Amino acid sequence: MINKICDSAIDAVHDIPDGATILVGGFSGAGVPDVLISALLERGAKDLTLVHNNAGNALLGVARLLAAGRVRKMICSFPRSWESHVFEGLYREGKVELECVPQGTLAERLRAGGSGLGGIFTPAGYGTDLARGKESRLIGERGYIFEHALTGDFSLIKARHADRWGNLQYRMTARNFGPVMCMAAKTTIVEVDDVVPLGMLDPETIVTSGVFVQRVINLKKETK
Repeated sequence: MINKICDSAIDAVHDIPDGATILVGGFSGAGVPDVLISALLERGAKDLTLVHNNAGNALLGVARLLAAGRVRKMICSFPRSWESHVFEGLYREGKVELECVPQGTLAERLRAGGSGLGGIFTPAGYGTDLARGKESRLIGERGYIFEHALTGDFSLIKARHADRWGNLQYRMTARNFGPVMCMAAKTTIVEVDDVVPLGMLDPETIVTSGVFVQRVINLKKETK
C-alpha cells in the first residue's frame, strides 16, 4: 500500500546531509514550509545551498537557516527585500555566496530541471553582467543567453491538502514555486494543512501529482 505520510517533520528530513542543495518553496510569507525549516534546523545539516525566491525576511523562513550559519550559498531573485538584514550582513562579511537570478528565469530553470531538459535560452539578462561567462546567441533579431537547468537534492514545500499518495492541492499564491520545485528535486518533502482520505481530492484540482512527492507531513497532526 502506497502511504507517503511521515510520523513527524523530523522523520521527514532525517537524511538531509551536509552540503545538500535544497529547493524551498514560498514567496515572502505565502507557502513557506516553516515546520520543515524548523525540523531542518534541529536536524543540524550545514553547508547548504538554498534555492528560494528571496534570502529571507527578519528571522522568518530561510533567514533562520542563514542566522544559524547553515547556509553556504543562496540562489534567489530578491536577496534584498524587507528586513533582509541577516543575509545582507553575512554577505558583506563574505560568509555566504550569492547567485542572483531573475524571477522568471529562476522558475523556468526549475521547470527545465524537472522536465529533464539541459536548460533554456532567455532574453532576460542579455547584454548585462548576468550574461558574463554564459553562451549567448541571436535568435531571429533578438539576443538570448543560455541558462542551465536547476535541480535540487531535496525540496521543502507547503501545500494545503494531500492524500496518502502525495497528490497535492495548494492555497492561492502558496502555489507559486511549489509545483516546479516538486518536479526538480530528487526527494520532495511537503507539509500540508491536512491529509484527506484517498479519493477525496477532485482530480481536476490536483496541481502536483503524487509521482513527484516522496514524503508528506500532516500539520494538523504535527501541531497537536
